[in-house]
Amino acid sequence: MTRLSEIQERERSALVDDLSALTPEQWRSPTLCGSWDVEDVVAHLGAASTLSMWGWVRSIVGARFDADVHNQRRLEEFRGATPAVTLERFAGTGPIGLPGKESPAGLGELIVHAEDIRRPMGLRREPDAEGLSAVARFFATKDFAVNSRSLVKGLRLVATDADFRSGSGPEIEGPLLSLVMAMAGRSAVLGDLHGDGVPELSRRMAGAG
Repeated sequence: MTRLSEIQERERSALVDDLSALTPEQWRSPTLCGSWDVEDVVAHLGAASTLSMWGWVRSIVGARFDADVHNQRRLEEFRGATPAVTLERFAGTGPIGLPGKESPAGLGELIVHAEDIRRPMGLRREPDAEGLSAVARFFATKDFAVNSRSLVKGLRLVATDADFRSGSGPEIEGPLLSLVMAMAGRSAVLGDLHGDGVPELSRRMAGAG
């Protein structure tokens, strides 16, 4: 089994390659991540890659446990004077190590945010299959950075392109990457999914939003 930190390294390198071709205007493109543009998401990933557990605790406490305030402060701290500088800094980071470098949580953060950038821009990448499966299993069984387990509780997820099945109840089928993005709360992927559980998932996403 490949170490998840090594998969993170490859996925980050692939994202850096995609970002290197962007025009200045494209760096200001919207993403699936709320009001953040491409550079905001990259700075967020870079900041996450440089935070230790103790640094994260100090930051979230300093933000009075407001995750939005914490994330905005850290991305602004990481972002460079230009997108090129931000990209250079991001390219030089290591794996996201919260809660640990071999946890699927960090890889999930990278895969989801990379797709947050790529999907609106029409860029396509199939993430590492082994890593994506590990993230899917983690998201389906744990609420960590996102309330993924709670979002799909009582629903059965079935990947149409991988050996992944999880849960019981009304069924949702689709590509594994789309299931992972759905568990991360991205309603933009609902059109990729089908099954009698999709309306309920859509309702839950709307309520969470």
